[in-house]
Amino acid sequence: MGTFDKAKDALKSELITDAVLDKAAAAAKSKLGQDKASQVDMARDFIDKKVGSE
Repeated sequence: MGTFDKAKDALKSELITDAVLDKAAAAAKSKLGQDKASQVDMARDFIDKKVGSE
């Protein structure tokens, strides 16, 4: 597997994790209400930094 393939796989993985985190955040916001939206966004960003490849 070449460097280009590894980069492509990493990007695909990042896109998948972002999509999953976005869906989870949207579900949490719908259950908790918009008054907790900023806290949900902070938690989503925190998790993204831990599992993402930033």
